Amino acid sequence: MPFGQGEVQVRAGVEADLPALTDLYNHYIRETPITFDLEPFTPEERRPWLLSHPQDGPHRLLVAQVPADRTHHTPDGPVKEQAAPLLGYATSSAFRPKAAYDPSVEVTVYCAPEAAGRGVGTLLYEALFEALAKEDVHRAYAGITQPNEASTRLHTRFGFRHIGTYTEVGRKFGRYWDVAWFQKDLG
Repeated sequence: MPFGQGEVQVRAGVEADLPALTDLYNHYIRETPITFDLEPFTPEERRPWLLSHPQDGPHRLLVAQVPADRTHHTPDGPVKEQAAPLLGYATSSAFRPKAAYDPSVEVTVYCAPEAAGRGVGTLLYEALFEALAKEDVHRAYAGITQPNEASTRLHTRFGFRHIGTYTEVGRKFGRYWDVAWFQKDLG
């Protein structure tokens, strides 16, 4: 069931999120071909990645979670909840290291398994593209390991168009995987 209005907070990722971000990403390393990393990370190993996404500018890290200290009402009265684990995150990162690529970003979104299909990716991308609209960013690119119908649908819904596929570009879990590339015009 999708999350309702106001049930999920999207905010900039911070240092305190690093263990949860690392755990979420490690799930995708261990269980899926979605990322081509092969070995799980420690939070300390992921710190440079976190620091490459400041709270402003074109390279962002946004996280989604149930708001801290949210109160909801039950027949027995109000119940205060603790903050839930992260539901997902989205990033915009440097597309390539050469300066001429600076107006382009690569975007990605990862949802916690229990949050998949519940609108978290949509909330994250809405916030990310709203933030990027204020930056000097001309194009966004997304590489999607195939098959991944959910990610393809999400990106298409956000105005991405398929621009090509690298065939058998990565090997993981004893087989080769294709990566479809999608582009979104931003500025």
